[in-house]
Amino acid sequence: MDTATHFAMGFGLAGLAHLDPVVAASPGLAEAVMLGTVIGSQAPDLDGLTRLRGSAFYIRHHRGASHSLPALFGWTLAVFLLVQAISPQQHWPHLLGWTFLAVFLHIFVDLFNAYGTQGLSPFSKKWIAFNLIFIFDPLIFALHLAGFLLWMAGANPGPLFFTIYLFLAVYYYLRYKSHRRTTELVRKAIGASGEYTILPTFFGNQWTFVVKTDSHWYVGEVNGGETVVLDTFVRKPESDLIARAKQNPKVQAFLSFTRYAHVEVREHHFGYEVRWFDLRYRARNADKNHYMLVAVVCLDKAYRQLDSFVGWIHRGEEQLAKKLNPEKEVQIN
Repeated sequence: MDTATHFAMGFGLAGLAHLDPVVAASPGLAEAVMLGTVIGSQAPDLDGLTRLRGSAFYIRHHRGASHSLPALFGWTLAVFLLVQAISPQQHWPHLLGWTFLAVFLHIFVDLFNAYGTQGLSPFSKKWIAFNLIFIFDPLIFALHLAGFLLWMAGANPGPLFFTIYLFLAVYYYLRYKSHRRTTELVRKAIGASGEYTILPTFFGNQWTFVVKTDSHWYVGEVNGGETVVLDTFVRKPESDLIARAKQNPKVQAFLSFTRYAHVEVREHHFGYEVRWFDLRYRARNADKNHYMLVAVVCLDKAYRQLDSFVGWIHRGEEQLAKKLNPEKEVQIN
């Protein structure tokens, strides 16, 4: 989920904590629990600081170890010790328990969008993404906002947020059912055996999809039950040029993150451009070649690497052109 929704969930859990009679009877403990749930709901995303080491490092590590099973306990302990140092509590097990729930909920809900996490690390480096909820879901955020307003108006926060979270559990189930129905619609439309991935969008009745068969990639959308294929790509055997480009560390970071990468080769006067793009992130209402998450390697005619880039491009080819300078003399590995 996005930062704002995680923040809202932190306050929501602080309200839910009033179901705990010890928390409800102690204003000081309730304040400490709120601090623990709000910080705990944000803690795993501190891995965003990996951006300081470049896009490749960020792509490889964001939502990796920071969202793993050991991290669940590590973040909980770190946040608990911080809050306990700021506001010591006699009934500290309650503070610890609600802080743990906040960290757990952050890691858990991140499994449900398209980006996913390495939630089973260190036992598995596989990315897990259930593809049910868009990274910002307006209904989830609106329900939390309504809960805060009612809490401020005098409503009992414990039963209030318990009702909200019961409703959200039903909502997640309905999204699961919708996801299954949409998958079947796409299977019938494509009519080929392969790997079908259905992805959520901001709009509840609209989904996008990526289908991988033995010979092709299909990218499209389902809107109100109507399936439309937007792009079709032929999957080709890997050439020596592509194999050489894959040795680039930025490309390796990119490929460690996604199973939905299609590669294309373009010839230029300086040599070649080898571009991988993640088919999950197609820019809407844009040039069909504009996929926002890419890895690019420029090589000369002897297959020596000249320049490379990995990251997000939101404005298409013009933005990417500013990131690359294949004609500079210094070789970049």
